[in-house]
Amino acid sequence: MSKILHKALTFLIIIILSSFIVIEALILIAGRSTAIEKPDYVVVLGARLYGDIPSPALLERLEVSKNYLLENKDITVVVTGGQGAGELISEGQAMKNYLIDNGIDDERIINEDKATTTFENLQFSLNKIRDINDNSSLKVLIATNKFHIFRSKFLARRLGMEPYGLPAKIPPSIIIQSYIREYFAVIKSFIFDR
Repeated sequence: MSKILHKALTFLIIIILSSFIVIEALILIAGRSTAIEKPDYVVVLGARLYGDIPSPALLERLEVSKNYLLENKDITVVVTGGQGAGELISEGQAMKNYLIDNGIDDERIINEDKATTTFENLQFSLNKIRDINDNSSLKVLIATNKFHIFRSKFLARRLGMEPYGLPAKIPPSIIIQSYIREYFAVIKSFIFDR
């Protein structure tokens, strides 16, 4: 191997490792943030269903959302997520069902049931909100798992919202894979989600 190729390969490895460390640090810090200003809306991001049953990751998102909504009875919530392969209903509908079953009034819930990505979750939720609220400076509290807060807030800012995070626990069985996958998702979102 030539010296130039060796140096180029070494430089590339250093760049990749450095970006991994920086991005993972940002993800970890964002997942711990608890500073919450009173939002205009709560947005619960979708995740996998098993038939019509929320996955463990989605259940964690729903639990923190439910607790917040029970304490803040004047806040409207947007549940967002389409229907994926193997899912009997949309993620949005499953989340709405869960919240209603756990004491949240149906009239407080806006169901967005078409989104298939985090960017679409936020974009389509914003469209639903804009149908009823033309406030140009919307504060949204995004409920999602800790590993997902950084990217969700970044994308919400890109769409013109003022985002805050409502971090949910991560099921132990998916912690490592979630953080690794999120590194690549942050890079993809930074480049393509506009």
